[in-house]
Amino acid sequence: MEINREEIESKVKELVEPIIRGMGFRLFDVEFKPEGRGWVLRIIADKEGGITIKDCENISRKLSALLDVEDLIPFSYMLEITSPGLTRPLTKVEHYDFFKGRLAKLILKEPIEGKREVVGYIEDVRNGIIDIREKASGNILHIPFTAIAKGRLEIEGW
Repeated sequence: MEINREEIESKVKELVEPIIRGMGFRLFDVEFKPEGRGWVLRIIADKEGGITIKDCENISRKLSALLDVEDLIPFSYMLEITSPGLTRPLTKVEHYDFFKGRLAKLILKEPIEGKREVVGYIEDVRNGIIDIREKASGNILHIPFTAIAKGRLEIEGW
């Protein structure tokens, strides 16, 4: 059976986002991929101050019934609800927008203003450009998303 992961992720995102928002959370991402002996549908949610295991359980209960009724995935899979995590990889432009104000570490494909690695606060995201206020200098760098080889959140104070 041919599986279009991106299409399933997109349909699930469209279906669950209003439910998650209505519960007071933000949808960070949806991942659908093979792990171990089966498939996992991972729904990553967050809220100001972080989410708890109890929050994940509540989201799971609500979405499990909805996903069963909608039957978007025509075979068995494991539903997992999780938080983005403290040092979550930032792999999409939307992730940078989601975490405005947070500290991030970026590894660049090519140096920008002589820097290949940037640690700073995500100030703004517009038109595929990530504005980062460097932690050390306070300077703001305008980094095209396409210039980022790897990005992740950093833990404050480490």
